[in-house]
Amino acid sequence: MRTTIEIKDKLRVELLRRATQEGTKGFSHIIEKALVNYFDQEDKTMDLRKKALGLKGCLNRSEAEKLYAETNKIRASW
Repeated sequence: MRTTIEIKDKLRVELLRRATQEGTKGFSHIIEKALVNYFDQEDKTMDLRKKALGLKGCLNRSEAEKLYAETNKIRASW
């Protein structure tokens, strides 16, 4: 299927360069691979969000406060 997308010139140059390195004329396969990877990653992210939301309410108040305090200590050390 053919479609039109708008990309910056710099990206098009890089796509063409990489396609040439791979010995292909166009860059459709690179775009397709990028989209497959993007959608796979988005699916994984959504699954993780659903799992995290499923944990809502699993900690009591004192456990939540302890986790919050420990998280802040870790973040402060970054």
